[in-house]
Amino acid sequence: MTAITDIPVRTADGAETTLADYAGKVLLIVNTASKCGFTPQYADLEALHRTYGERGFAVLGFPCNQFGGQEPGDAEEIANFCSLTYDVSFPVFAKIDVNGEDAAPLFEELKKRAPGVLGSKSIKWNFTKFLVDRAGNPVERYAPTTSPKDLTGDIEKLL
Repeated sequence: MTAITDIPVRTADGAETTLADYAGKVLLIVNTASKCGFTPQYADLEALHRTYGERGFAVLGFPCNQFGGQEPGDAEEIANFCSLTYDVSFPVFAKIDVNGEDAAPLFEELKKRAPGVLGSKSIKWNFTKFLVDRAGNPVERYAPTTSPKDLTGDIEKLL
């Protein structure tokens, strides 16, 4: 089984990398968007990142424009929005697709290993969240409607 941290991803500036820097950490991987009804979750995601970061936790954001065109900006616009509007300090990677032919390999693996309701694989909307344990195993998938504040108990169990 491929380790989540070995799967190729692209940084916001387009450089290819992996999540190896996050090996051994508890991760919350989220497909994000700047113009979504759930966009205010950025504030709570940032609060989780700051609260638990020193204990080996990180939020990783992956902008996605597949749902209602809610992430139309380029990497610089996305970074400026996240920084200026929500003071985001967690990593925000390159814009990706999470479903379909061009879906990012990371999200293909997450969907396979942490399916949604009734075993569904596709992601239904922005701000779907995947909690990954220190060994790199996805342990839970949360709907966009699940507030990041409601994840504290699950995060603390893994820390």
